[in-house]
Amino acid sequence: MVKQELIQRSPVRVFEKSIHGGLKAGDVGVIASRKGVGKTSVLVQIALDKLLQGKKVIHVSFAQHTDYVIAWYEDIFSEIAKKKNLENAVEVKSELVKNRVLMNFNQDSITSEQILKSLRAMIVDGSFKADALIIDGYDFARATADRLAGVKKFAAELGIEVWYTCTIAGEEPAYDKHNIPLMLKDYIDTIDVVVVLEPKQDFIQFTVPKDRETYNPSALELKLDTKTLLIAEK
Repeated sequence: MVKQELIQRSPVRVFEKSIHGGLKAGDVGVIASRKGVGKTSVLVQIALDKLLQGKKVIHVSFAQHTDYVIAWYEDIFSEIAKKKNLENAVEVKSELVKNRVLMNFNQDSITSEQILKSLRAMIVDGSFKADALIIDGYDFARATADRLAGVKKFAAELGIEVWYTCTIAGEEPAYDKHNIPLMLKDYIDTIDVVVVLEPKQDFIQFTVPKDRETYNPSALELKLDTKTLLIAEK
């Protein structure tokens, strides 16, 4: 399979269609689940899809060192390339790396303002015009509505879409009547799309409890393979 065909047939196209074409510049999306379900894998696949299209991605990790993040990209790209029999996989991977920047921060020792300052320096001063910002491992239990609003404003100003992961912690019930994680309730007006990963018997289900102004829990025709952690159509 050639790269263009891989892009066209990617299950990310189905994912984007289900949320009205995907995130737009200034939009904020959250992939939420309990720990260890596959949130990082989903975000890496979204990022890889953008990289395959020649777009630029900044991946910020609060949970893992950049070496581990690189390993995620390496493993998932290799799995996709093998499964889809991608032509010139080595050359394609080399092209992707040029359009990706990885950053690592400790939420305990840096402010949201300092992070946005670093990102602005990379995008504006460093001439790395990112299309998407991936934020993994951010602890929403220690967030504030103002900080999230600041990120959204920053994204709108610079024309970037933002995807977060959210690890759901605490006792049940963990969701409200719309299936939105309770730990996101203070920021839900800032978040445009919420996607929840729900473990089933032999796969992981995607549901979208919030899509812009619509609060209507619905299951997508997508699943996450529990062995490969790749997004697949049912």
